[in-house]
Amino acid sequence: MSFPQHRPRRLRTTPAMRRLTAEHRLSPADLILPAFIREGLTEPAPISSMPGVVQHTTDTLRRAAAEAVSLGVGGIMLFGIPARRDATGSAGIDPDGVLNRAIADVRAEVGDGLVVMSDVCLDEFTDHGHCGVLAPDGSVDNDATLAVYAQMAVEQANAGAHVLGPSGMMDGQVAVIRQALDAAGHSNTGVLAYSAKYASAFYGPFREAVDSQLTGDRRTYQMDAANRREALLEVELDLEEGADMVMVKPAMSYLDILADVAAMSPIPVAAYQVSGEYAMIEAAAANGWIDRRRAIEESVLGIRRAGADMILTYWASELALWLNDTRS
Repeated sequence: MSFPQHRPRRLRTTPAMRRLTAEHRLSPADLILPAFIREGLTEPAPISSMPGVVQHTTDTLRRAAAEAVSLGVGGIMLFGIPARRDATGSAGIDPDGVLNRAIADVRAEVGDGLVVMSDVCLDEFTDHGHCGVLAPDGSVDNDATLAVYAQMAVEQANAGAHVLGPSGMMDGQVAVIRQALDAAGHSNTGVLAYSAKYASAFYGPFREAVDSQLTGDRRTYQMDAANRREALLEVELDLEEGADMVMVKPAMSYLDILADVAAMSPIPVAAYQVSGEYAMIEAAAANGWIDRRRAIEESVLGIRRAGADMILTYWASELALWLNDTRS
């Protein structure tokens, strides 16, 4: 049978019908809020390329975390911006460094009411802006970087992080971090592996957010946008190394990768709606070119539909508020 017996529009006739027959849904618990804290601030500092996002003070970060809990948001991912940087990113392994203090402050504020995650990477802490320490020839030294990541991971777990997010795309990073955590007595601390992180133009506003010192690019260690199968290899390696969750980053231009990973992964899959994705929608909405709320909702739902179990998005709290209002 075909038309007129088959009329798919019957299932689109009313809002209630569309809700009933929806194949995918968003929940606040699916969302993770990325948040920045900058050492030395007395007031939150707006990020010009990311309207509505700020570099936090300790007090405003604690309030943002508490708000996320009240809205039912699933997690928060913390990034720290130190007052001083050096070639090895030593502020990242300082127990009293800005990120480690922030982890402890947020845990003190929310306890276990929110999954507290933290970024294990050196780019915010180095004076050259790369995600690892440099070899004499100026390249990023993979294995020397792993030793620093192990120290960072233990300090972040000591500070109270529930989950660590190694984002530097160093080969072997998950195994080294898992071993270091277990040896330090942190066997319950999880690892969210940035397994398929691509060298993307859409990270631009993030550079402002963390005051990046990078010159050049990260193409020697982040993935090539042309490669699809390689992402599955990266995920398989991280699974073997003990990852508890895996991630695809960015989301928007890599929904095919996300779908591939979701189809093969036996563990939860995350996707990061990155700063450039956020900035484009905000800019278009500010110019009156698109409906802001609908564009936000559609963009995040698209990531969910492609297979993400959890989504890092700068709209996490605002979107959670809308979702809660819709259901009340």
